[in-house]
Amino acid sequence: MSRHDPLTPAQRSERMSRIRNADTKPEMAVRRLIHGMGYRYRLHARDLPGHPDLVFRSRMKVILVHGCFWHQHGCRQYQQPRSKLSFWEAKLARNKARDAEVLKALEELGWRALVIWECQIKEKALLRSRVKSFLEES
Repeated sequence: MSRHDPLTPAQRSERMSRIRNADTKPEMAVRRLIHGMGYRYRLHARDLPGHPDLVFRSRMKVILVHGCFWHQHGCRQYQQPRSKLSFWEAKLARNKARDAEVLKALEELGWRALVIWECQIKEKALLRSRVKSFLEES
């Protein structure tokens, strides 16, 4: 146990291993909303940079659903970790840099991307409007 972490390293490791990178609650909420709007998509395309969450191949568009903590959105939902700051700052900075690389790589391949943040999912009407505008624009 560290001075600031109430869990042992083994307990912390086990807990962290349960964190998902696909089929998260925010992603599932977005998928249900978009499916309900009548759009069909593929999931986590392995042939595209970053394995986007939702892929609309005929439109050459993807949607990425980002957690506010893991991708450092900076909204009210995001809270800076209070322990092991050097570890977390480096890890979260890598996530943010990887996000930028993925968006750039997708753009270079001719794909358009929409990032939906976890905190934006609560406003269903606004989210529906953003998704429709994104998918319908040419």
